[in-house]
Amino acid sequence: MREIFIEELYIAARKNKRIMLVVNDLGYSVIEKFAKDLPKQFINAGVAEQNMIGLAAGLALGGKRVFVYSIGNFPTFRSAEQIRNDIDYHKLPVTIVNVGAGVGYGNLGYSHHTLQDYSLVRTMPNFLIASPSNNHEARLCIKYLIKNPQPSYLRLIKKSSFKPKINLKNIKPGNWIKIFEKKGKNVFLITGGASQIIEKILKKKNFLNYSLYSMPLWGMKFKNSNKRNIERWSKIITLEDHFVDGGFGSWLKENYTGKTTSLILKGINKEVVGKVGKEEYLLTKYFNKI
Repeated sequence: MREIFIEELYIAARKNKRIMLVVNDLGYSVIEKFAKDLPKQFINAGVAEQNMIGLAAGLALGGKRVFVYSIGNFPTFRSAEQIRNDIDYHKLPVTIVNVGAGVGYGNLGYSHHTLQDYSLVRTMPNFLIASPSNNHEARLCIKYLIKNPQPSYLRLIKKSSFKPKINLKNIKPGNWIKIFEKKGKNVFLITGGASQIIEKILKKKNFLNYSLYSMPLWGMKFKNSNKRNIERWSKIITLEDHFVDGGFGSWLKENYTGKTTSLILKGINKEVVGKVGKEEYLLTKYFNKI
């Protein structure tokens, strides 16, 4: 997904000189072409994430459209005050891009796990969260963010092997995207890297009648738009590569007071804390059983 992000941003930046890419001394093997061809639109802020967010805010105040690119917790928790006071408060057109969401950098341990980022960012009133579950959604999300400058958070997994047939040409915040629909009143609703375990779940016989939807654009402002979609189903199981507390499913459930639909939330078990291993291993072992 990170290659898709850079590819789409590069195309847009060649046409729009106000687009800036800011990194904190990482992204090598991905960002070189952008940095070489568009040096006036690229800044390496060094290993100083709080300063990087402040720099991005200053550029945005000066009329730039800024994308900040980093790994996991570095552009989020380490820079929480700057995100809150500089970007969200002033409603600046800055997109924070997190690559390696969930346990994408599982081999580097808990310091590189991104398991609480939804719980932080979704409390920012002006932020839009973009959490694509596959490469096609990733392109649509990036195109939307480029065309609609605003405080936003783009959460990308490193690689996606999930390749559903989706023919959409654009998406909007709050929309549920149908990946496939089967007879019955049960549905999986996914966001982000949970797509990596979806195929394993769907192979189980007792889940053959489940439909599958995703919701890649969401945030505090779009809670009220979900009631009608929720009540289409008797049971909804939300799937995310994040802790359940404070996550996507929790966000969905907070604004639903009805009794017609059962909402079941599934995410990564807290026992993953302190564990080190490849992403596939950690997801398989520590994703809550369904």
